[in-house]
Amino acid sequence: MDEREILTRFKAGTLERTEATRLLAGATARTPATAPAPQEQPHTAPPRTDGPPVTDGRYAVVGLAGRYPLADDPHAFWENLRKGRDTARGAPSGRPGGSVLAPGQRGHFLDGVAEFDAEFFGLTPREGALLDPQERLLLETAWEALEDAGCTGARLDALTGPGGVPRAVGVFVGVSSADYALLAAEAWGRGRREMPRSGHGSLPGRLAALLGLSGPGQAVDTGACSALTAVHLAVESLARGECAAAVAGGVELLLHASRAGDGAGEGVGAVVLKRLDRALRDGDRVHAVVRDTWSGFRRTAPQHGTADDGTRGAGGFRLRETRDTLVRRVGDAGAALGIAGLTAAALQAGHGVIAPATEGEEPVPWQRARDDQGREVPRGATVEVDDGQGLAAGAVVEEFPGVPATAPADADGGDQLVLLSAPTRAHLVADAARLADWLQARGEDPDGAVLAEAARHLRTGRAALPCRIAVLAADVPELVAALRRFAETGTTGGNLRHADLRNGADPLGLGEAPETRDYLAALWRSGRIEQLVRLWLSGVDADWAALEGPAATRGAVPPPSAFLRRTLWLDPVGERAG
Repeated sequence: MDEREILTRFKAGTLERTEATRLLAGATARTPATAPAPQEQPHTAPPRTDGPPVTDGRYAVVGLAGRYPLADDPHAFWENLRKGRDTARGAPSGRPGGSVLAPGQRGHFLDGVAEFDAEFFGLTPREGALLDPQERLLLETAWEALEDAGCTGARLDALTGPGGVPRAVGVFVGVSSADYALLAAEAWGRGRREMPRSGHGSLPGRLAALLGLSGPGQAVDTGACSALTAVHLAVESLARGECAAAVAGGVELLLHASRAGDGAGEGVGAVVLKRLDRALRDGDRVHAVVRDTWSGFRRTAPQHGTADDGTRGAGGFRLRETRDTLVRRVGDAGAALGIAGLTAAALQAGHGVIAPATEGEEPVPWQRARDDQGREVPRGATVEVDDGQGLAAGAVVEEFPGVPATAPADADGGDQLVLLSAPTRAHLVADAARLADWLQARGEDPDGAVLAEAARHLRTGRAALPCRIAVLAADVPELVAALRRFAETGTTGGNLRHADLRNGADPLGLGEAPETRDYLAALWRSGRIEQLVRLWLSGVDADWAALEGPAATRGAVPPPSAFLRRTLWLDPVGERAG
């Protein structure tokens, strides 16, 4: 078998990872020395990462997701930061197990932590109830970050690691508490005999299994430093060439009264990291750049030459997000504190605004400093969290001014092909409604650039799941109308077609044939969109990123997939311990 067939069979699940590695090594060895060098195609044949890569030491944040107190996504989190909003309140009502705060105490809490969409991740409700809610939240958030990065679909296969094995994505997660295990032990005393798995080792493994990832993975417990330590480990793994991309994040939930108190906090966040040179070559959107990370027993950050102290003002210094500033923003959120800080720093640098420290203050415009030659330098921030016992972890984060974006080739007219897929029809309906809402909220799209870029992101960056719709639309109003009809009435036909492949897909087995890839490429080059749509709706999945090639994004990234959450817990809602 050649490399193409090996990768096709690995993706289809008919070839084990170890066997794929062995065969790829053999295929590489059999390549004639006189064979012409293949043309570089960033999405289909990236450079091997067998040895330490050549890099300038900068790492791009290409995906970003999170949930923080009174903020269900990074956009809402930014609004809280910009307004200096105080998110402290009494313990949320209705949580299973009762309140974790004493009367009069206030904390910074997430909503709906007992809810989880088990079906989306192929789990039964029973299996979902036995998962630590921290693992559930991190699983959902990591998925959203990967979708934001456009890395849940065929682009994953192009992220090759040592030996050329595809989907070389590392997973590093910070988590330090085990309240669900305490609640389970108490339930055991009341007669419950089914217990959740102990420990946090399964957190990176479950995401890796879901997506067939082949990179390194590690769960990290360094207390309040956990999330930034996870980011540090991810950057080191990228620098060593162990993976082509990495997911890093942290999570903290307060579910047991033994740990709670005034100022307690919760949160979950994740980022997707790549080497900056690789991200630019792949056409990724870059939220921010990580210049340096550290973790160890020291109180202060290493000196970085351009790092100046300060917390407010205009230009000439680096913003500093510390444990003290972050506790004011999200509460004492333990293992999630560092990822909240990295996200806050990236958002402030990207928006060019220094967020107020307390409610009632005004945000301050953040002017860029200039170097000795008078050139503007990127806004930068130092994020550092310590555990109070001498251990600290941190990162230097900078804005990325960006490069001129390349509009999708078909942004200047003609119908756009929009593909949506989900694990069930109910999820697909929710996704259609969410996309319609997002398009309407963005307003007019006179040159069609938003529609073209969003359509391309959905084709190239999202997983192809069993329930699917394909829409050909000339403009945003036409697409919104089709999505609304499907979401509200289930109407298909016309410019919107639907397929449910849960009972079988690709009846002719075309996806397993290596020649199919060349056939799909020929259809694309010839503009045979109708034939491509029919094949996709029958279960023949095209590598759209390879067909279309890289194009720098300008930010029109559609919202993540909808989760249809339901309450899943150890005991029925309303039962109280003791």
